Amino acid sequence: MHELAQRVLRHIRREGLIHPGQRVAVAVSGGADSVSLLRLLSELKGELGIVLFAAHFNHKLRGQESDSDQQFVEDLCLKLKIALLADSGHVRWLAARDRLSLETAARNLRYEFFRRLLTANKLDRIATAHTLDDQAETVLMKFARGAGTRGLAGIYPQLRVDNGLIIRPLLPFKRIELESYLNSLDQDWREDSSNRDRHHSRNRVRHCILPMIESELNPSLREILAGSAEIARAEEQFWEAETAKLLPTVAPGGAIMVPEFRLLPSALQRRVLLVIADSLGLQLTFRHVAEICEIATQETAATECSLPGGWSANRKGNTIEFTRPAVRPEPQDYEYPLDTGAKTRINEAGSTFEVKLASFSPEYNPRDCLPAHLSQKGLRVRNWRAGDRFQPAHSKSPKKIKELLQPMHINGAARKLWPVILAEDTIVWMRGVGSFFSPKSGDEVIVVHEIRSSEAVEL
Repeated sequence: MHELAQRVLRHIRREGLIHPGQRVAVAVSGGADSVSLLRLLSELKGELGIVLFAAHFNHKLRGQESDSDQQFVEDLCLKLKIALLADSGHVRWLAARDRLSLETAARNLRYEFFRRLLTANKLDRIATAHTLDDQAETVLMKFARGAGTRGLAGIYPQLRVDNGLIIRPLLPFKRIELESYLNSLDQDWREDSSNRDRHHSRNRVRHCILPMIESELNPSLREILAGSAEIARAEEQFWEAETAKLLPTVAPGGAIMVPEFRLLPSALQRRVLLVIADSLGLQLTFRHVAEICEIATQETAATECSLPGGWSANRKGNTIEFTRPAVRPEPQDYEYPLDTGAKTRINEAGSTFEVKLASFSPEYNPRDCLPAHLSQKGLRVRNWRAGDRFQPAHSKSPKKIKELLQPMHINGAARKLWPVILAEDTIVWMRGVGSFFSPKSGDEVIVVHEIRSSEAVEL
């Protein structure tokens, strides 16, 4: 057994990350860290007594390069005789819709994939290849952006997800150790070109800031930052337990009892507020916490402060209650006729549809073209309904609309109000998917143009 494998085995057993009989998947991107973890757990699976899988999520961000990464992972799993669980997602679309960075959108989709695997009881654990270097980068970034002990705890060795855990068996190990391990096995890996893009803040920390601080101040900075994270995690666990003891007295039912709250030290006041906020799904900044503490100390018995997401904290006498935003009404079905040569505003979909007759040429997107004869069949636009099916161009058979929406990760009202176009009773076009028809040059077509308004109703 390789010396690094022995150390990883000791760490897994010491921390209780994996137990015999469990079904464990390694999240494999194709990079050195994740390939190392797959090779290490493949070497250790007999000692650990586990059933080993690999999981790969293709973010489709780098075109052919992303597909080549997936092919590399598939070939490696075939070589190691490890079953692969794979999925993909539209990261750029999600980032644009939710106004997220590409990094955040990619992480959200990737972890949603992990949750599906864990909640479907296919797996007991998913192991990600976060290293000591990742931990150091995370702690430095959180410190620079402003974080308390909770933020400085960095990446946790375990993250509970419903019935399973996401685990990080490589947190004590440096990236350079893993690359040395792979070289000893004559095992190659994939280099993600986006990891060199200095537009991403983590890449600037990784390639510029950390090396500069190490050279100018302390060559052991990574180990120090990782050690600080371990201290912060231990303190968080202690204070979480202490705070839990106070809640029945200070905040029964989630309402703050002002006299009891005032008696607490400011550190415990903040922790009580953060626990309540977590239970409500609220993300409070230091400023919000300070404002709530201030209205608790004022003599005025009626005060209010605004919180993220439309929430508010309201002081009424000797209690402070958290009020949730008003619930939006359930979105209603809609249906409108589409007249050729005219524009039709669809407020529910947040867009305007324009359909016109034209002769097909390269200036038109074939996905947005319908046969011209359908103009005689009464085109209509409506939101999709349960049981609706659609057969996109080049597909072998009709699919349920809900199945076509799944890889787009459309949720909530936006999902219910997603538009389709019908000719008589047949769906012939769907937003994000396109037409059932593949036009040829010179064909007479109906061109569908959906204008997504910046002033659209928020979905």
